[in-house]
Amino acid sequence: MKKNIILAGLFLPAVVFGQLDRSVRPTAAKAPTINIKDSEVFTTSNGITVILSENHKLPTVSIDLVMGSDPRVEGSKAGLSDMAGSLILSGTTNRSKDQLDGEKDYIGASLDASDNSISLSCLTKHLDKGLELFSDVLYNANFPQSEFDRIKKQNESALLSAKSDPGTMADNSEKKVNFPGHPYGDVMTEASLASITRNDVLDYYKETFTPKGSYLVFVGDITKIQAQKIAEQYFAKWTGNDAFKTTLGDGQFNKGNRVIFVKKPGAVQSVIQVSFPVKMRTGDKNQLPLTVLNGIFGGGGFGTRLMQNLREDKAYTYGCYSSLNITEDGSWLSIGGNFRNEVTDSAIAQILFELDRITNDYVKDDELNLTKSSMAGGFARSLERPQTIARFALNIIRNNLNKDYYQSYLKRLEAVSKEDILLMAQTYFTSKNCNIVVVGNEDVLEKLKQFDDDGKIEFLDAFGEPVKETKKADITKEQLIDNYILAVTKTTSKKAAAKKLKKVKSVEKKTELSLAQIPFPLSSTDLWVAPNLEGQKLEGQGMVFQKSYFDGKAGGSSSMQTGKKELTAEEIAAKNKSVGLFPEMNYATSGMSFELVGIESLEKGDAYVLKINDGSAETYDYFDTKSFMKVRSNSIRKEGEETVETSAEFGDFKEVNGILFPHKVSINMGEAAFSGVVKTIVVNGGSDLNSYK
Repeated sequence: MKKNIILAGLFLPAVVFGQLDRSVRPTAAKAPTINIKDSEVFTTSNGITVILSENHKLPTVSIDLVMGSDPRVEGSKAGLSDMAGSLILSGTTNRSKDQLDGEKDYIGASLDASDNSISLSCLTKHLDKGLELFSDVLYNANFPQSEFDRIKKQNESALLSAKSDPGTMADNSEKKVNFPGHPYGDVMTEASLASITRNDVLDYYKETFTPKGSYLVFVGDITKIQAQKIAEQYFAKWTGNDAFKTTLGDGQFNKGNRVIFVKKPGAVQSVIQVSFPVKMRTGDKNQLPLTVLNGIFGGGGFGTRLMQNLREDKAYTYGCYSSLNITEDGSWLSIGGNFRNEVTDSAIAQILFELDRITNDYVKDDELNLTKSSMAGGFARSLERPQTIARFALNIIRNNLNKDYYQSYLKRLEAVSKEDILLMAQTYFTSKNCNIVVVGNEDVLEKLKQFDDDGKIEFLDAFGEPVKETKKADITKEQLIDNYILAVTKTTSKKAAAKKLKKVKSVEKKTELSLAQIPFPLSSTDLWVAPNLEGQKLEGQGMVFQKSYFDGKAGGSSSMQTGKKELTAEEIAAKNKSVGLFPEMNYATSGMSFELVGIESLEKGDAYVLKINDGSAETYDYFDTKSFMKVRSNSIRKEGEETVETSAEFGDFKEVNGILFPHKVSINMGEAAFSGVVKTIVVNGGSDLNSYK
């Protein structure tokens, strides 16, 4: 009998569950007040605010030292703060970078730095050693010239990548148009990087890393008494000037929409970013409802209005999102994604439509409830991390927030209504005063004029700087090629150039390549044998990573990733359009499609732009208008459904056997940016194409 009662009890929940009316949404529980333990806060005699969040569950301690200085406008030295942040851990007067890394790794610690902070995380038992390293960096960072040169070279490679990365190009222009004359509008360029010296970095560190106004945050297995002792022992002797303070504007607000175009020849997609500044700072009473609005609009995943319209309904893109950026120094909203060329104008129209729609009517209950639930869940999960509590305390102090700002978060979130959302949209959102940045092919230009109030389009370069319009060339394409051949052969007539080149039977060039992500140099060997044989190898650490060959009739390639691959008939036909040591000489007879686009302004001067198409790839070659040397080449090639882009820059031209060859090259392929120095060029030295097969 007792057994039957137990079985009945087991089945009872299923019966009750089956009687629920699923058509009725369950009533949400009332949002609780979050009980967040207050962090301990005290101030040192030299002006450091110390924040302690104890958590003894794990034997680890994290320490963050955050500076109190406001960001500075860097202007002609844009990128200085980033350079300084990258170099802080590059060595001290007591330890080289390798020694610092070795001692840190030995105790399993994490030691990091940025342009305004230094942080340490380690086991409690290794805290003394960790603090020894931490304080050595703080007091004795010496920014060695060798490390400065290395980081500068890395940035040069990154800038090369930026020239062909449409997302970075769009970001740069967005910064420039929203925040001119503001630290957020600073964009590193080749010119600004070249102007930065080691002394600039030393001055930046001295001016920014100062105790007055800074914050020292302890999190983890440490008590207040221990924190006070550490603050006194390691940081009390730290001296410096007052923290730099300034008043920063809210950004530049338009009167009407602006269309900004960044040219990316051959692009099959347009990157679109629609943005505008927002008059708000961290902790503003409207920050939370505005964040909810953004979650509904485009910042909350696949269910947002932007995604439902532009992806699910129109199929214009894989993703269209909005990003609301609220900071203590300036704020902005950015909306965008990648779109097929043929729907570029339609995508912009729909983004502006959605901006209009959300300012004209209430959002739906399910949109609001889903977004608030997601935000509440994310907030609750964040409380599981001890660092969150310390970050809350830091934010309250830095931004002068109410003491219960985070304790009351869920209640304030629950209280956000449809009326609040509409008010936020009407107060902060606009479809009439936007910066519309498009990075892409010039084919879309005419369709963009409709979105600018004056029907004009502004042209910016990859770094957000104004560009001059492409000028009409003052010579023909044939004359450009003739002048180029005369320049590289150092001759004064086509006959003399041809005679000199006829004597060249083979050229083998070895280039040492460096890549920031690879700790060892690579060796690239390029072989050309008259009339149209060529080979290429990429090696390193005793391994051949890839190689390729072409003998005029057949060819192929092999790599460690893809194995062997033979050239198709189409690829062979394309190869035969680029025959010769200087294939430009044969364009008129090889079947190559080529045209002189005009004259464009590059960072180092004007250049003739020659567009060529071999049926497999579209390439833009740039020839200096004064020297006629080829200084840049951008190529776009379709491989299946993928578009592969490669760009290269050439410099340091030196004479070998009476012919000028570039001895410095920078190559960008996707996210990989190589810097190359030519080590040897052997003319008529004999060759064996078999080693490239």
